[in-house]
Amino acid sequence: MGFLSAILLIGQVGMSYLPNIEIVSLLIYIYTQVYRKKVFFIIYVFVFLEGCIYGFGLWWFGYLYIWSVLALIVLRSGRQQTSVIMTAVILGAYGLSFGMLYALPYFIAGGWATGFSYWVSGIPFDLLHCAGNVAVSLICYRPLRTLLGKLKR
Repeated sequence: MGFLSAILLIGQVGMSYLPNIEIVSLLIYIYTQVYRKKVFFIIYVFVFLEGCIYGFGLWWFGYLYIWSVLALIVLRSGRQQTSVIMTAVILGAYGLSFGMLYALPYFIAGGWATGFSYWVSGIPFDLLHCAGNVAVSLICYRPLRTLLGKLKR
């Protein structure tokens, strides 16, 4: 589990120069399919490590739940869902809604105007996140899913 968390962190830091294009969403999606509820250990170690690298600011609280939301979506969609197209649709929608989900601490800390302005100002990045998630999942889902399935056995 620690190794899988480290892979998330390496993927996130390694692609951080790209605006909202990342592999973390796809990896959490696949980790959830393979490891089911154990994925939450992976997610929280990853989020803790991010806090150690970037600091534990207000941004960090969003990460405590936002990746868990993705895991819960995958858990609800069923273990057998292995369609590349469906994966791209789910991850595209997740990328599009990321800013809204991430703005929740800002709604709580600063009120309606702060949360809403934070969310709206990030919509261009949500569009990039959506497109990036779709592209990454279309290209990488099958090979990564196959590899992780073999490694688990």
